[in-house]
Formats: sequence, C-alpha cells, structure tokens
Amino acid sequence: MHEFGIAEAILTAVEKRAEGRRVQRARVRAGAMLRITEPVINQAFTMVAEGSPAEGAQVDLVIVPVQLVCRSCGQTAASADPFVTCPECGGTDIETEGGDDLVLESIQLAEATNVSGNSRRDRGNPVGPS
Repeated sequence: MHEFGIAEAILTAVEKRAEGRRVQRARVRAGAMLRITEPVINQAFTMVAEGSPAEGAQVDLVIVPVQLVCRSCGQTAASADPFVTCPECGGTDIETEGGDDLVLESIQLAEATNVSGNSRRDRGNPVGPS
C-alpha cells in the first residue's frame, strides 16, 4: 500500500513542525494523482504515528484536482479522477498536468496543560475562586 509511504511523509513533516508538542490534527493538500482517500490515509497515519507526538491525530485531506487536456479536441478540465475520458468528446487520449503535490497546510496542537511557569497550571482557563 503506497498510503503508508505517504503517511510516513506526512508524519515527518508534522513532527518537524510540531517540535515535540502533541498534535491533534493535520491538514494535508494531496494531488488527485496520488489516489488516496481520507479514511485510508487516516488508517495508515494511525499506524505510523504510534508512539509519536502525533499519535491519535486526525488527518484532514484536501484533494487537489488534476488538470486534464484532451489531445483529440483540445478540451481542458479539472478532475479529482485522473483516469477519466474527455468530458467534451469522450476521447481517451488525455494528458494530465499537476495533481501530484503533497503539502502539509497546517497542524493543530493539543492544548498544553501543566505549563511550566504558569501559576494557573492550565493555559487559557481562568482560575476561579478557591
């Protein structure tokens, strides 16, 4: 399964950006040519992230369409499926452009508790009367 290689690449990028902090979520932009789906990449990510700061994190996947150019009629179109026929003439002589990118757009870190030097012992939650 090529998803494991992709999940490992995502994990490497997530760990680098997180700098040891716990991660809850990662948003990834993936080209349609990679042929991955969110449920499958999350399953692979769960396995490769075990024991890492990203253990238990969810991957939100945004699929970037591939640009299709029909060599028969010249029609261009964007598609999430790179293996389609021309929507104009039905031709199969299709050239694809792009759709192979893999970009970590963002990560969401877990809320830090027991922050060193924080007398409230919990970031963002005001201490009520004792």
